[in-house]
Amino acid sequence: MPHVIVKLYPGRSEDQKNRLAEAITKDIVVFAKCEEKSVSVAIEEIDSAQWAEKVYWPDILDNEASLYKKPGYNLFG
Repeated sequence: MPHVIVKLYPGRSEDQKNRLAEAITKDIVVFAKCEEKSVSVAIEEIDSAQWAEKVYWPDILDNEASLYKKPGYNLFG
């Protein structure tokens, strides 16, 4: 507890992904008041052609009640 999954387009280096995971972990420790050893972070690369099907519809549109930060645009108008 807690486990975070970051879904993003491919193209970041391993160093960038590691630094992102470290930054997320540091903030979670502060705001969730937990130990670093309790935090896990996964990064899933999703191709832009599959973004709507694999992320936008299931994780954003169909899950709006649990979103604390919504995207600033709508893929489908």
